[in-house]
Amino acid sequence: MRRQLYRFLIELTNKRWSSWLIRRYTSSSLSKPMIRSFIKIYRVNEKEMAHSVKNYRTLHDFFIRELLPEARTIHYGHRHVVSPVDAVLAEAGSIMGGCEIVVKGKSYSVTEMLGSREKAASYEKGTFLVLYLSPSHYHRIHSPIDGRVVDEWTLGRYSYPVNAYGLKYGKAPLSKNYRDITELAFDSGNMAVVKVGAMFINSIERSHDRSVWKQGEEVAYFNFGSTVVLLFEPDTFKLNEQLTIPCEVKVGEKIGTLIKSV
Repeated sequence: MRRQLYRFLIELTNKRWSSWLIRRYTSSSLSKPMIRSFIKIYRVNEKEMAHSVKNYRTLHDFFIRELLPEARTIHYGHRHVVSPVDAVLAEAGSIMGGCEIVVKGKSYSVTEMLGSREKAASYEKGTFLVLYLSPSHYHRIHSPIDGRVVDEWTLGRYSYPVNAYGLKYGKAPLSKNYRDITELAFDSGNMAVVKVGAMFINSIERSHDRSVWKQGEEVAYFNFGSTVVLLFEPDTFKLNEQLTIPCEVKVGEKIGTLIKSV
């Protein structure tokens, strides 16, 4: 019953007109007075921000705020995989036979997530990580590795919440929501960076269209709440054993190691 009620309410609000109204409001000067309340409610660290609060004209401008260069340390390394976002590392595990992953006790199809059976097949028996960004987090995305862009594509039309309730009761948001996907090649395999839009606002903006990503550089940003899913091919990635899931991670923090091919 709870699942049906939740989905009914989301379907009622997750429409083009409601998305348009929210986007219109948060991008207008009328939303500026909300910034201070937002900072207080979500305990945003103003000392990390690249600009003073008074410089932001709208709530949207504040939401996609930049940080001071020294606010994050990138743990560079040829075989290091660093967190692409400030987030909660909510899940990590193996991509099962049939290209399925389990998040919050719910199965998701990697084939559906990537929109291609051929693409998904190369990740079967590999590793996945789910990084959830709450409204309080910094919402710019950085490259986890040095890699060559193999392919980029977008899928999905609507976006359902990707918080705990959304993952538990929603219509498979990780594989059905609007998503912008980048596949990267490194010396021992490929990985996919799946940027998942959240409720109401689908827009994910790419910061550049270069064919190479440099570790730690900004590559995109979310306009509102969101999730990043990382997929690795089999025998190419090892999770940092010091991480206890779920846990908070920051941009540039080492979350794993690329395994050198034999």
